[in-house]
Amino acid sequence: MNTKKYFIIIIVFVILAAATFFFYDYFRPLSPPGEVSLTNRDLTVSVSYSRPSVRGRLIFGDPDQNPLQPYGEYWRLGANAATEVTFSRDVLFNGAALNAGTYRMYAIPGRDSFEIVLNTETGVSGSQPPDHTRDVLRTRVPVEKPAAPVEMFTITLEEASDGIDMVFEWADVRFVVPISTQ
Repeated sequence: MNTKKYFIIIIVFVILAAATFFFYDYFRPLSPPGEVSLTNRDLTVSVSYSRPSVRGRLIFGDPDQNPLQPYGEYWRLGANAATEVTFSRDVLFNGAALNAGTYRMYAIPGRDSFEIVLNTETGVSGSQPPDHTRDVLRTRVPVEKPAAPVEMFTITLEEASDGIDMVFEWADVRFVVPISTQ
C-alpha cells in the first residue's frame, strides 16, 4: 500500500473514534438506570430506578427555596421512568402487610420524614403523577443524615436479622425502610 492509502485509513479511523466518543457523551443519560436485588433467606427484593445527581443543586427544601424536589410534593424516587420494586413473597413493609408482586414506588418528601407509597400502576413514566386510587400502602419513615453527602441518588438493599433493609440516600438525606417476611 502506498502512503496515501495509509493516510486515508488513519483519517477514517480517527473520525470514527471521535464520532464514537461524541455520541457516547451526547447520548449518555444524566440519570443512568440503577438496578439492585438481594435475597435473604426466602425473600428476594429487586428495585429498578434511575440515578440522578446533585450537580450543585438544592435537592430537597421548602418551595420558596426553589429546590429540585419541594417538600410535600410527589417524587418518583429517582428520575425518568417510575421506580419499581418487586417482592418475591408477602412482606411487612415498614411493618405494614403487603402481598408479593411488583409495585410502583414513590415518595412525598418532608423535612423530618418521607412518606413512601406503593402503587399497583407499573410500567409507566415517572413524570406522570400516579393514579392514587391504585395506592396500596402508605408509610412514613424518619429522615437521617448520611455520613457524607451523596452525589448520585442511591438505593441499596442490606441484609437485616429479620429480612432486608431498603436504604435511600441522596444529597444530605438518608432513610431506611425495613422489609421482613410475614
